[in-house]
Amino acid sequence: MGKWTIELDRGACIGTGMCTATAPGHFRFEGGTATPVNEAVEPDDAVVDAAESCPMEAILVRDSDGSVLAPQL
Repeated sequence: MGKWTIELDRGACIGTGMCTATAPGHFRFEGGTATPVNEAVEPDDAVVDAAESCPMEAILVRDSDGSVLAPQL
């Protein structure tokens, strides 16, 4: 199983903190908005949960083959 990629649209992020609360090891606040700690991560359900919980759908999680894992559209 390959690594997942986290993409975060900082322009869409409104800084609710849902992602940092859901997956604190993967997201942090920087300048009032969230940012991934690392863009390439080992598969972790918490990352998917964070993307699914983002009210602005600012987080996109991709599998190693490029397919979108979250959010489910």
